[in-house]
Amino acid sequence: MLFVVQPQDRLGATGTRQRIIDQRPLGAAQGIHTYTDAHGNLVWRILAQPGTFTIGHDLIAEVSRVPDPVLPGLRKMRVEELPDETIGYLLPSRYVDSDLVSAEAWERFGHIQGGWAQVQAICDHLQDQCVYGYGSNSSTSAKQALDSGRAVCRDFAHMGVAFCRALNIPARYVCGYMPDIDIVPDPVPMDFHAWFEAFLDGEWRTFDARHNKPRTGRVLIAQGRDASDVAFSTTFGSARLTQMKVWADETDNDNTLDIEPRPRIF
Repeated sequence: MLFVVQPQDRLGATGTRQRIIDQRPLGAAQGIHTYTDAHGNLVWRILAQPGTFTIGHDLIAEVSRVPDPVLPGLRKMRVEELPDETIGYLLPSRYVDSDLVSAEAWERFGHIQGGWAQVQAICDHLQDQCVYGYGSNSSTSAKQALDSGRAVCRDFAHMGVAFCRALNIPARYVCGYMPDIDIVPDPVPMDFHAWFEAFLDGEWRTFDARHNKPRTGRVLIAQGRDASDVAFSTTFGSARLTQMKVWADETDNDNTLDIEPRPRIF
């Protein structure tokens, strides 16, 4: 089994984007083998024995108290200007069938000037056209979600990435934690959250088509071409998920994990 649940220090253009202050593997995660995949994500690898086992992770991450930056003047780079490592994020992938939405993308957004403006227009359109709600499954592509008009955060991210790639803007899928900071808390049990990043003016920029507003406290776990690259668990063999709990709470500034860890079963 493979697990992608552990965030790392992440550096942005102006310094540290997130810093892991303290962390504690839980259950079977203690002493687990880890490696870094092709997208820079930390992956746990374990041979699970027959029976039930518990695995989890508790951590304190330091992130900016400022909401997501809004930079409306950012330009769209020409394809010939793009760094080599971004080219792969222009191509269709397993869940991002950008080739199938290309005509719609250019018809709806091709006339808009400016990179940020184009990506923001994509997010606005998805907010207007898609209702948040379950209707997709693990095999739903961006085009299928768009046609259905119903989407969860994973689908919103895939659709945003698909439209960006169709417009020659490199874009990647991101998953992480999203605490309820500076908003009315959502009573629905928390899950991992998905958003996307677009490469504008030489740097990866955060966009969230699901919420479509700046948020505070994102903790990035992993990024990739689409959800297949950042699945929180991948199983080779027969296994059944019996329970999953995700939490993301704002803490005080003592920078220690001195509380009793809450058991989580993956």
